[in-house]
Amino acid sequence: MTEQPDQPQARGVRIDAQPGHATIALDGTALPPGQVTGYTLTHSIADQLPGLVLHTRQADGVVWEGLARVAVGVERSPGEIVAAFLAGVDPVLLDQEALNRSDYGGGPGATARAMLATLTDWAKGAER
Repeated sequence: MTEQPDQPQARGVRIDAQPGHATIALDGTALPPGQVTGYTLTHSIADQLPGLVLHTRQADGVVWEGLARVAVGVERSPGEIVAAFLAGVDPVLLDQEALNRSDYGGGPGATARAMLATLTDWAKGAER
């Protein structure tokens, strides 16, 4: 492998997209048809170059080589994302937080409602 520069360099990107199809080229080289299943392009105009995340099929023998401003990821389903979040929940802390909520009302389903509200708050970034 060639020596990497100290700072990541920007890559030339061209995306020609229509509903149901996109042709993506990095540094003038088109990616193989059907390999990219989606992409996310972000850009803060004031302070950075655009960022591109490519979501790919994981076929055998796929090799990606690139620098930091181009990221390759495997898309996860919403269920996988939720399952990963729930796997990281401390059940004792969830119990404590749910039962100590100021909106805990009692009655049938109250504890489940409080736990769901607590999990929703945590998913939105509230402190644990």
